[in-house]
Amino acid sequence: MMNSDQFEGKWKQIKGQAKQKWGELTDDEINQIDGKREDLVGKVQERYGIAKEEAEKQVAQFESSCHC
Repeated sequence: MMNSDQFEGKWKQIKGQAKQKWGELTDDEINQIDGKREDLVGKVQERYGIAKEEAEKQVAQFESSCHC
């Protein structure tokens, strides 16, 4: 898993992949996240109506599988 600095630093590279994975997130939401891992978790949780633990799990899986 990347630390928050790594995640934020690579956000420009991986935000397209995040948009593909969580297609219900709007472009504005993706831009607002701006590489902040906790913001991504919160937006995924909110948009998909899932528990924080599930959103954390999805983001962790994304981090381990993204091409970054």
